Amino acid sequence: MASYTIPLYLILFIIHGNPSMGAQISERSIPQGSQINAAGTQSWVSPSGRFAFGFYPEGEGFSIGVWLATGATRTIVWTAFRDDPPVSGGSILLTAGGSLQWIPANQGSQWKLISATPTSATSAAILDTGNFVLYDAKRQVLWSNFGSPTDTLLPGQNLPPGNQLFSSVSNNKHATGKYRLANQDDGNLVMYPIGTRDPGSAYWASDTSDRGLLLTLSLHPNGTVWLFDRNSSYTKVLFLANQSLSASTNSESYYHLTLDADGLLRLYLHVFFKQGKEPLTKIEWLVPSSTNRCGVKGVCGPNSFCQITASGETSCSCLPGFEFSSANQTTQGCWRVQTGSCTGNRSSGDIRPIATMVMVKNTSWSDLSYNIPPQTTTIEECKSICLSDCACEIAMFDTYCSKQMLPMRYGRMVQGSNTMLFVKVYSYEPKGPIRKTRSSVSVSMLISGSVLAIFSIVVLTVSVVLCKRHQLLRYTRAPQHQDTEFDEESIGIRSYSFHDLELSTDGFAQELGRGAYGTVFRGVLANSGNKVIAVKRLERMAENREREFQREVRAIARTHHRNLVCLLGICNESTYRLLVYEYMPNGSLTNLLFKPDTPLPSWSKRVAIALDVARGLQYLHEEIDVPIIHCDIKPENILIDSSGMAKIADFGLAKLLVGNQTKTFTGIRGTRGYLAPEWSKNNAITVKVDVYSFGVMLLEIISCKKSMQFKMAGEECNISEWAYECVVSGGLKEVAAGEDVDEIELERMVKIGIWCTQNEPVTRPSMKNVVLMMEGSVQVRHPPPPASYSQSLLHTGSRGEI
Repeated sequence: MASYTIPLYLILFIIHGNPSMGAQISERSIPQGSQINAAGTQSWVSPSGRFAFGFYPEGEGFSIGVWLATGATRTIVWTAFRDDPPVSGGSILLTAGGSLQWIPANQGSQWKLISATPTSATSAAILDTGNFVLYDAKRQVLWSNFGSPTDTLLPGQNLPPGNQLFSSVSNNKHATGKYRLANQDDGNLVMYPIGTRDPGSAYWASDTSDRGLLLTLSLHPNGTVWLFDRNSSYTKVLFLANQSLSASTNSESYYHLTLDADGLLRLYLHVFFKQGKEPLTKIEWLVPSSTNRCGVKGVCGPNSFCQITASGETSCSCLPGFEFSSANQTTQGCWRVQTGSCTGNRSSGDIRPIATMVMVKNTSWSDLSYNIPPQTTTIEECKSICLSDCACEIAMFDTYCSKQMLPMRYGRMVQGSNTMLFVKVYSYEPKGPIRKTRSSVSVSMLISGSVLAIFSIVVLTVSVVLCKRHQLLRYTRAPQHQDTEFDEESIGIRSYSFHDLELSTDGFAQELGRGAYGTVFRGVLANSGNKVIAVKRLERMAENREREFQREVRAIARTHHRNLVCLLGICNESTYRLLVYEYMPNGSLTNLLFKPDTPLPSWSKRVAIALDVARGLQYLHEEIDVPIIHCDIKPENILIDSSGMAKIADFGLAKLLVGNQTKTFTGIRGTRGYLAPEWSKNNAITVKVDVYSFGVMLLEIISCKKSMQFKMAGEECNISEWAYECVVSGGLKEVAAGEDVDEIELERMVKIGIWCTQNEPVTRPSMKNVVLMMEGSVQVRHPPPPASYSQSLLHTGSRGEI
């Protein structure tokens, strides 16, 4: 049903005209000291018995939340700690101190604060509306689950501007899923895949942004879904409920509006009959239409497209030349099976790559074109242009040709679509003839056997002489490495000679920077249109690590993300080890933040840089087959390209230094001020060391001040301790440098930085959750103090001296 505008007086009549809708909300008071236990009484129940708050089974443990009892089943409408693993048991206690806590059964485990309140709560209640509330001594509401919705709105609950609903993973798992419903500050109600905010990723909108109003989404007890502006008479009804059903005297009706795991927003009606009949559950309204389930963007992951099966379910298929990144999770997307080479027809070894263009019809995709060739009006021209361009992997043709960036997103089957996709698919074939007749094989074997018998005698004699000579030479000549062992063509990067790079860098004359892994020089490739490059000369390399070098460079070359510096080529000649990268003209983040007499980047620019780095780290930690631990995240290793985008440098190089990162217990690598505590404790090194370093750097980005240069109460402190002191003492604004700082965003970013720098790795969030929190997709809870934080420094009035 299409949404429409209804005058305010009619809305008020619909809402208030039915006397049954104004009934007093009943409740049972829950005093301090009240407790429920996962092993016994698991919930507090509302007076009607319809709603409950407490423990509910999930997986092998329990989650904590609010549910509507619908017959023998429960409909979960709110979940606490939804992105934490289910708890093993324990109890929920409204303490004598007035806080609502989960207390673990094991005394060695850490308790969790379910609700943060400004003052102590004296009582609680689960209302017949499904709202669980905490009261102060004056019966004022201190906290309620209505104020922090997860995936559901209940009647009487609003979604104000700037707030969001997030789908669950599935009907049985209530962690944050793939979709969000955002009530934007521009007045538009929009649905997106999670982790995106660009308009091109939206798949449904209320189209109310043209009014310039701040609208609130509301669900009334009679099932009416509507948007209204608190400061004007503007209203827009998205769905008008059936009033006769709501007013029935033989039944009770309960509604809830849920953003489901499949990305559809559904209004559910549960009818409870007084004659004892089984409750009835039906869907009253949903958007987008259920007939267009593939229109929900993100149903299928990158490089795959969605289609509807005969049973009406969605199914994902990979593009030609791609396969599912996880065979058991076909919605996660696809990756390319065979890659080609940017060296034309040059081949290596006994095989050569052959590229063909495979057409995919009747699909629709998000347009991520990076180039539109001029005057290309035919399909054959489009295929030819992409085939001749080693950088082109996908071409799209409608009325014109465009070269597309990988990964391809939001693909879906659309019968009759005029869009044709051409995918470059690689195969490999031997250079020479591969067929021989049986007789020719027999003759060849006879000849080979005879020759081999004679030749072996000669070889045996010569080998003795060569062996003795080798023993003399091994002490007088540097070891030589076989370049042919490294198949650079198979990983799509170019091999350079040391002489080529020496010429391009003018004898390594212009140094761009030094780091733990080596020195970087500026170079120009004269035979490639004077393309500017950055050449890193690796140092501190372990001896006899040829195989490790080849393996790690292969891993680096196959790692592609917009927020990672791109590896273009290598030099693996004799004892020389050099890596050729794309040139980053705007230097490092250090120059932007700390260079004297340089204007500070704006707040929005700094936030964008931090988010770029977070997304790059998320990719390294969670989106490739073998996670890469960077080990040295700091502003010097964050480079800025010509468009201002931040990219992570030196990823994957930690394993090339002396030592062995594969043994997770390893010598300290990194930079003082950014090192996680586990480095000095000889504990296992995981991706959480990068999370810690990122947290330090995030606080530096916010403050434009270097870590380890702070003092509180005359004592040295790190940047995390300083930031926490500013938070607890009300000096949050002092953390941020510059002007035009978004205070809500500032608080969120500072809290994220403190969470990332927690002492215990398990307490730090994953980079996926960091990205979600930075985007505002996940609520950021108040962090505990850093482990090294001294309570004696609280409220000293000295919030940081440099």
